[in-house]
Amino acid sequence: MRSILIDLSGTLHIEDLATTGAVQSLRLLYSQPDKFQLKFVTNTTKESSRCLHQRLVRCGFDYVKQSDIFSSLSAARRLIQQKNLRPMLFLEDEAMEDFKDIDTSNPNCVVIGLAPSKFDFQDMNTAFKLLLHNHEAELIAIHKGRYYMTGEGMSLGPGPYVECLQFATGKRATVVGKPKPEFFRQALASINSYNQDLDQAVMVGDDVRDDVLGAINFGPRLFW
Repeated sequence: MRSILIDLSGTLHIEDLATTGAVQSLRLLYSQPDKFQLKFVTNTTKESSRCLHQRLVRCGFDYVKQSDIFSSLSAARRLIQQKNLRPMLFLEDEAMEDFKDIDTSNPNCVVIGLAPSKFDFQDMNTAFKLLLHNHEAELIAIHKGRYYMTGEGMSLGPGPYVECLQFATGKRATVVGKPKPEFFRQALASINSYNQDLDQAVMVGDDVRDDVLGAINFGPRLFW
């Protein structure tokens, strides 16, 4: 049985429009559960897993289950819980529900996702001061994507804002999403039938750095 990791935004859909042929092609894979096990891996941090699933349904992928989605938000939450951190979260409201029971009082780390409405001077300066004055405070990048595709073309991703705080504080961010090998490992491990055989793992994506090189560095074969 082959395990297939599939990127979402830019690969299966752009905003609320499915990419050409994606709905039919994916349905064909889903119709052969004895041959293929799928997991959708995404660095999308503007929306919770529930919102992502609703978007897929709107795009025509009504056969996809929410449990089939493994996001960088999931990986970030796991890291925060493992280290017992209290994050200052740069996330849009639609993504915050994935962190609704996480303690954010008196934060001791800064977590950067894709949050266009939060990247203003006041909040960035607050994050800068937190990192600068607390030597143990961590900077965590849910991912460092340089840009992402929208219906109006390319837009800035969270990566430039992570670089800004790294430059200003001298700290290096811990990255939890693609292209980090640990993200791919966790995603494959979340597939119930995964047998640890990387020769049977495939990555499908549209981003050279995060999808293609990330998968190559970890081990799966890939289509791009």
